[in-house]
Amino acid sequence: MSTSTRCAACKNLRRRCSQDCIFAPYFPSFNPKRFSQVHKIFGASNVGKNLQKLPEHLRARSAECMSFEAARRVEDPVYGCAGIISHLQQQILEAQEELSKVQCQIAYHSAKLQIQLGNWMTPKVHGSQDDTASVSMPAEFVHQLQQPQSSLPASVSDSRFTVDFTREELDEFNW
Repeated sequence: MSTSTRCAACKNLRRRCSQDCIFAPYFPSFNPKRFSQVHKIFGASNVGKNLQKLPEHLRARSAECMSFEAARRVEDPVYGCAGIISHLQQQILEAQEELSKVQCQIAYHSAKLQIQLGNWMTPKVHGSQDDTASVSMPAEFVHQLQQPQSSLPASVSDSRFTVDFTREELDEFNW
């Protein structure tokens, strides 16, 4: 490169930009802030060494990664990119928890609808003195009731379970 169009690295370092400048393709003169951040975090010598060690087809990606990491590190000196990753993981956990709750609500309301339609619950008295009823429900619903709220329900076969409830327990469901 000629001296009139120095790359951002050479301008920042106040030196001449040679034709074979390792920084020129990755830190153009129109974006001096990019190199400034990378230089502040990694140092010009380390960046140059890293770029020279890599094959030419990987250098642009490496410069992008260093630039991104440096920008995040300038914004958040303690966590940098790890802070973003942690925040995204927290969002994923919250979304999974919400999904689990919604799936349980869907199963509950689906079961309630089936009961109202008379297709799902098959009450059966176990003797005249015993005040219990047998309720047949999909295995998936039983599995979701047994799961902790924060985990996703695993897929379960479509077989049916029979669960015994007392009449008082059935009345608590307000079905």
